[in-house]
Amino acid sequence: MLLAILFIYFHVGTTDIEVLKYYSFSPERQSILWFALFFAFGVKIPMFPVHVWLPEAHVEAPTVGSVLLAGILLKMGSYGILRFTFQIVPYGTEDYTPIVFLFALLSIIYASLVTIRQIDLKKIIAYSSVVHMNFIVMGMFSYNIYGLGGSILSMISHGFVSSALFILVGCLYDRYRTRLV
Repeated sequence: MLLAILFIYFHVGTTDIEVLKYYSFSPERQSILWFALFFAFGVKIPMFPVHVWLPEAHVEAPTVGSVLLAGILLKMGSYGILRFTFQIVPYGTEDYTPIVFLFALLSIIYASLVTIRQIDLKKIIAYSSVVHMNFIVMGMFSYNIYGLGGSILSMISHGFVSSALFILVGCLYDRYRTRLV
């Protein structure tokens, strides 16, 4: 992402989003910028090849850390896609939509199957968060108002629900000293 930002700055002369919305990059440059930006945001969402960090981060974090991670920080990736990739590189986004759907679908299937096998409550919530965030990505890339509205509503509801679940798991751990199902 840093390389993409530096490339934009040296090519355009600014990183002002209002200027970049109306600047037209060539199709080749849009492809390069799209990959750089989407990979960074895909890690933050998290998507299939780079999703493993999330369950481990939730297991190692205290309750407050898990609440902040699930409630706010996961939404940064989807917000970045909406705010930056859709506006700065729209043709690159449109060209690679089938790849995004493929990776989101792989993430949903894989994380759902892994969620079934977990016995730690924090890992169950974390893997189900991977599934929900990838449904949000699929809604954003559907390119209609219902998909976009549903993904934004799902981002907000996931922030509240997953945070509440992590608070409940924290309460259970304080009482019983275990997070095992």
